[in-house]
Amino acid sequence: MTLIKSISGIRGTIGGAPSDNLTPVDVVKFAASYGSWLISAFGKSTVVIGRDARISGPMVSELIIQTLLGLGIDVIDLGLATTPTVEMAVPAELAQGGIIITASHNPKQWNALKLLNAQGEFISAGEGQRILEIAEAGEFTFATVDQLGKRISKDYLTYHIDKILALDLVKPDLIKKANFKVAVDPVNSVGGVAIPELLKALGVDDVVMINGEPTGYFAHNPEPLAEHLGEIASVVKSEKCHLGIVVDPDVDRLCFVSDDGEMFGEEYTLVAVADYYLNHKPGATVSNLSSTRALRDITEKAGQSYFASAVGEVNVVEVMKAQNAVIGGEGNGGIIVPELHYGRDALAGIALFLSHLAEKGVKISSLRSQYPTYQMSKNKAELQAGTDVDMILQKIQEKYKKQPINTVDGVKIEFDQDWVHLRKSNTEPIIRIYAESASLTTAENLTKKILQDIGEIIE
Repeated sequence: MTLIKSISGIRGTIGGAPSDNLTPVDVVKFAASYGSWLISAFGKSTVVIGRDARISGPMVSELIIQTLLGLGIDVIDLGLATTPTVEMAVPAELAQGGIIITASHNPKQWNALKLLNAQGEFISAGEGQRILEIAEAGEFTFATVDQLGKRISKDYLTYHIDKILALDLVKPDLIKKANFKVAVDPVNSVGGVAIPELLKALGVDDVVMINGEPTGYFAHNPEPLAEHLGEIASVVKSEKCHLGIVVDPDVDRLCFVSDDGEMFGEEYTLVAVADYYLNHKPGATVSNLSSTRALRDITEKAGQSYFASAVGEVNVVEVMKAQNAVIGGEGNGGIIVPELHYGRDALAGIALFLSHLAEKGVKISSLRSQYPTYQMSKNKAELQAGTDVDMILQKIQEKYKKQPINTVDGVKIEFDQDWVHLRKSNTEPIIRIYAESASLTTAENLTKKILQDIGEIIE
């Protein structure tokens, strides 16, 4: 069982002993520390709360809400809500913060508190560190009976969808005319509520839903990777769908299945939507250092500038703001549309992708063939506890100093169009190793070479 306390929030497995797992004691403690931090910054505060459909969601949500009310904080409870919906509701309500109760792509035994600032964006590293310090010290002062907070229940899905429909590049008329038949797998979570409503608003009437009931009993591993998506791939082919749509439990990651049952590739979700943007609203693009080179390729082909950030949504957003990017995100199928809000948003991604596909008038498999094809190898070096990981990364950097190197987040080494990226974990003694090439064999060989280098350094 696990409890991970980080600067971006708290996540862990349900049950077990406090401080070792995500128990009610831990939920209350961290909700109180977040609420206390808001009060110290703003005084009287309002917080927006929303959750995905996982089994522990109602319990965790109620613990958080009652703790915040006890601090004198008003709560706007969205109930079942996607992560991007909560992010948009925070500034719309002029709230001081938000908490999203979701463990994203983790299995059903996990849950988490994702913490937002007044802009509806993830809190900064410094803010997260302060919240951890408050939790450690137990610096909580609860409200008297006359000062308890108030709770209001609201639904923001319609607001979210209306804002998506108002985007210039979302084309409901074109989508309706294309007469798409779509399969959807929302993996038994809140996407089963949100995606049908979005598709209806976009004029998509022929929808085949699988795993649509938001029970929290995930029909398969909820991370939207090819090895977990055999069922929808079969449905797309057997039902003769134009495409399949897959999201994670909190609907901030998005991937597609092509008409032939093949994976479009979650790395290429952002590539396709960025291509659409660059055709209509040229500007800079941003992804993290571990995302496919294909985004850089299509951006530079369009005569625009590509920028890479450290891994993590908050880092991508920081670079997007600095470069005034028109589109950005992460290679895990996360799309960030600044016109809408600075958060990964699968609902916006669906609307923009369908608009792109309808405008092109081609099959999704044909669209995929228009983009550069790269293969990625993902691996890790498992190390002994106490190993000096920084020393290993420094030695790797020295060995490959003649190659272009980026050290913004670990060490990324470029070899012409190939690359390998090494990052240390903040929670366990491992080095994550991502490599990409036009050939999977070459990418795997790059990884093997780096693993061999690490082995020689340790010996």
